[in-house]
Amino acid sequence: MSSSNPIPIRTDLVIRPASGENGNGSPRTGHYSRHKHTRSSYSEGSPLTAVSRNNSLSFRPLKRAAPSPDKTIAVINASGRQAASLIRIATAVGYKVRAQLRNLEGVIATEVSTNPNVTVFVGELYVRNKPDDKRDVTVHGPLPGIRVNHDLISELFCGAQLAFINTTFYGDELQIGQAIADAAKKVGVYHYVYSSMPDHAAYNPDWPSLPLWAAKHEVEEYVRKIDLPATFLYTGIYNNNFTSLLYPLFCMELQPGGSFVWQAPFHPDAKLPWLDAEHDVGPAILQLFKDGPQKWNGRRIALAYEYLSPLEACEAFERGLGRPVRYKRGPIEVKVKIPEGYRDQLEALGKLFSLENKDPKAQPPYFGDQELESRCPDDALALWEGPRGLEEYAREIFPLEEEANGMTWMFDEGNGLTFEDANTVPESIPEGNEDDEDDDSIDEGLVMRGLKRDEEAWLA
Repeated sequence: MSSSNPIPIRTDLVIRPASGENGNGSPRTGHYSRHKHTRSSYSEGSPLTAVSRNNSLSFRPLKRAAPSPDKTIAVINASGRQAASLIRIATAVGYKVRAQLRNLEGVIATEVSTNPNVTVFVGELYVRNKPDDKRDVTVHGPLPGIRVNHDLISELFCGAQLAFINTTFYGDELQIGQAIADAAKKVGVYHYVYSSMPDHAAYNPDWPSLPLWAAKHEVEEYVRKIDLPATFLYTGIYNNNFTSLLYPLFCMELQPGGSFVWQAPFHPDAKLPWLDAEHDVGPAILQLFKDGPQKWNGRRIALAYEYLSPLEACEAFERGLGRPVRYKRGPIEVKVKIPEGYRDQLEALGKLFSLENKDPKAQPPYFGDQELESRCPDDALALWEGPRGLEEYAREIFPLEEEANGMTWMFDEGNGLTFEDANTVPESIPEGNEDDEDDDSIDEGLVMRGLKRDEEAWLA
């Protein structure tokens, strides 16, 4: 909303241009900054790297010369698993990307900011009226004194023909989502892909809304209202959420004998959608862009490649790890400090997937709409046919991520860490301290900090 006496916007915008921008690689505006990083996300000398997955695309010979796509994609929250997956594959085949990052910390931000086909805009999507305002900005709903960073958003969309948008809970998500959609509409974005989620109360008044998902639902409704040529992704539970660090909901807790236990409120026999975000989101979105809005405009897509109950998920994990993995139905345990907005989300999720429900058929669909959920995994397979399943993730990727977080159980022949070590976790985000916050996308809520990884966020 405009004001007769507007308060000057403080953005601290840092821009790193794509190679060749303006013909000489110099920045169009802002400050030029190239950051050199010497540490990778995983230990380069680790014996585990020998078993990491080889992407078949890397070894597939070209059948014919293909022209480089003359398209630029606008992306926000580029250190999130979804966005990073798209950036990784889209730039590999020639797309240009204009990417917003909250900061340049962490291995994913390093990967994105050093990619020659990416122009990076560093800054928040919100602006505080008072620089000394340290309130938690993750709560759902209006935030007096917190405004949308329109300058950054407008700059991000300059010259973009495509957009992939996954809004987060940092700032007023609804206002930010609306402003991003308006900016895309203003520049005439040809295809707008929005990562949405359901408001369960909209499907059944007896179901509680999950506040962070409800905000995405509202943004989706606004995008439809302004007639953007758009497609809406509903992503399943990330395989990548699992960690032996004691973060809530997807802690795969290491036991004294080397086995693992996953405790969550989901009914053990009720099916849930699963997705390997890092591996499979990028190829799926790229296919959406190739097909265009003429095929996908207005469509909602269930992006999940497996439909497994918690018991089946643990069985897949067990096969991958070669050690026992047990599911325990129980309350969500919060043992580390988390942002207020994510705490609210977990409380609502505990009510939605109530422990009092004894009938797996009575558990609300994860995507809210049973018709949408029934399309798992057909929707996803229509876009990308080479997914990485939970068993493969557990076998080849989970040990790498655990090692990157300082764990050593994978080298201990099944004995794992001591019980005391397994229950020691790094300090998480202090509540109410914005200066220490980092994110992925809530879906992107907490920050993992380990001995060999500066930052790795995960998505609930």
